[in-house]
Amino acid sequence: MSWRSLDGIGSLSRPIDNSRLVREVDPRSSRRLWSLLCLIGALVGGVVLYAWPQIEAFQTGIETLALHRERERLVEINLKLRLEKASLENLQRIEAISTRELGMIAPRPEDVVIVRVEQSPGGTQMVSALESVKASRN
Repeated sequence: MSWRSLDGIGSLSRPIDNSRLVREVDPRSSRRLWSLLCLIGALVGGVVLYAWPQIEAFQTGIETLALHRERERLVEINLKLRLEKASLENLQRIEAISTRELGMIAPRPEDVVIVRVEQSPGGTQMVSALESVKASRN
């Protein structure tokens, strides 16, 4: 027999028509698929439930560190501002600036006026002592 004769035999067979064939669904494979999906979902859920608090704790630690640094920076600024305030409130400095830059002079003893502020029964303040001193000068 030659190869040609075998080829001829293969060409004589008729094609198989499977168009009317209906495949049955195996309920066991569907059940396995759902159980696999549930198992994967449970594993992913477990990993998320474990990792979430860890990530939140990490982020809280970072925020705490940032707030601590911010507090240290603000305390340092506060100390600098207190020092600046104390230097600006120095009476000798104020007197030197007033005489040197503003041309002010120390008052004479007769120019000094003592003002008394009295609280009236209505809750308002009265400055009558100043008025009487001005009237006595005129």
